[in-house]
Amino acid sequence: MSTETGTPYVTSEDLPPYRAVLAVDAKDFTKTPGRLHQSISGLIPRLVGNAFTRIDQARLWDEPAFFGPTGDGFAVGLPTHVLPYLIHPLLPELQRVLGDYNNERRASEPLIRLRASLNVGPVKEHENPYLGGNGVARNDTHRLLDSKPVRAILAAASPQVTFLAAIVSDRVYGDVVEQGYAGLHPDHFIEVPAVVDGKQFQQRAWLYLPQPSGNLLGIPDLTPPPAPDRPERSDSGGAREQSGVHIGTNSGLLSTGTNHGGMHQHLGERR
Repeated sequence: MSTETGTPYVTSEDLPPYRAVLAVDAKDFTKTPGRLHQSISGLIPRLVGNAFTRIDQARLWDEPAFFGPTGDGFAVGLPTHVLPYLIHPLLPELQRVLGDYNNERRASEPLIRLRASLNVGPVKEHENPYLGGNGVARNDTHRLLDSKPVRAILAAASPQVTFLAAIVSDRVYGDVVEQGYAGLHPDHFIEVPAVVDGKQFQQRAWLYLPQPSGNLLGIPDLTPPPAPDRPERSDSGGAREQSGVHIGTNSGLLSTGTNHGGMHQHLGERR
């Protein structure tokens, strides 16, 4: 079989390897003075690398399938078998790393709060990791990172407590979280429609905050996407029905709306 690039829908070629794709970017990066941009761009990978080291995965971080800096963050490709660890313990540990940094930083240094997205799919590889990683799976990972729900929930959470908001694709949630491979119960995640202003993009996705906090009022209600073809599984193994996603209510709750026999999450009830 040929591995050379041909004509889509006319010739065939090998399917690229599936990779876990983790993308990260910084909240309010463009609002910081330009003279700080380069230092922040270098700081973000170091903080994420520290989180990998703390969970004994430094070698994984040092040998990615691809690595693509984006200025205010990056995208990195990793083996699919480590997807559970990229959710837990990595995301909670990254929240702690960010907390340590923000609590110890000088007053002149900016607060660092991150968004993270996680996806999986086939991407092209290259002997130079800075040149590989192209494919729809990576594009969609960046779209998830830029979607309204993850932006809204991080903006609404306390900047003194919540330093990380994550969004995972429905594929990752279904294969990794729902099947019990990650060390987090599915009820830690909130179903949302991931949409991006000005882009033809809408996917079902799942929000996760390692450290919820108050200030979650005022996020607009989000209309869920059409019901998926596959039934959702309840704790008892049967199908479950969900009828809405509501983020930001008068009572200060962040929840998935009405459920029948399934997930129901409340984050950051303000008292």
